[in-house]
Amino acid sequence: MPPPIDADWLRPAWPAPARVHALFTSRAGGVSQGRHAGLNLGTHVGDAPRAVAANRARLAGAIGRTPVFLEQVHGTDVVVLDRAFPSEAGPAAIEADASATREAGCVCTVMVADCLPVLLTDRQGRAVGAAHAGWRGLLGRQGQGVLERTAAQVADLAGCAPAGLLSWLGPCIGPREFEVGDDVRQAFVDANAEAAACFTAVRGTPGKWLADLQGLARQRLAALGIAAWGNDGGDAWCTVRQASRFFSHRRDSVRLGGSGRMAACIWLGAATDGRGV
Repeated sequence: MPPPIDADWLRPAWPAPARVHALFTSRAGGVSQGRHAGLNLGTHVGDAPRAVAANRARLAGAIGRTPVFLEQVHGTDVVVLDRAFPSEAGPAAIEADASATREAGCVCTVMVADCLPVLLTDRQGRAVGAAHAGWRGLLGRQGQGVLERTAAQVADLAGCAPAGLLSWLGPCIGPREFEVGDDVRQAFVDANAEAAACFTAVRGTPGKWLADLQGLARQRLAALGIAAWGNDGGDAWCTVRQASRFFSHRRDSVRLGGSGRMAACIWLGAATDGRGV
């Protein structure tokens, strides 16, 4: 019998078609120790390789499929997955910050530890995608960031317009913890004046702002006509404030010298598959 889905992992509450399966892992259910304690899925954070391999096997066993891990670089590139795509990240892994597929069983996966994971599908369940959205990837260039590029790819695979997609936003660093400088705020405002609403000045610290990462993502998705569920900016979704549940690079790097990584996964079951994960 495969191991069950851990009760602490998040299952998106969104109106996706029945053949679309998705989840977001937490720290629960793993074998890593120390600063990586729990289900660390990152091979690049200094954890024991054997522990990471066991954790990845735990995830694969729970969902009955092998997640496709990418070499994430805080960029905007999107890779299309098919059965021939390598399943494990390593020295030859593809550098990309998002993936999309229309093949059943291919598991689009992104790892996070403060950055925002965004899952996408169309309303008929013909294609899915997953994006890793830190502020650099979210901003992108000339209005084209990782969300715009992933949405375009998923929509193309599904044969619909981006407005025909649904999105789910997972946990990330919250708007009371994500401090950035004038340069980051100005870059977003230059791209879209409405982004100013997602920044709050840090009292007593000129030139510093608290950024609402999920709010910025919702603005980008709304501009494409894409409805969003999940992260509402509350503390329950904040990776920094929920230390027992989530890894956080910003929190743990200061206190412990490093942090583990969680994963957001999305995949298509068979066309007639109505089961949940």
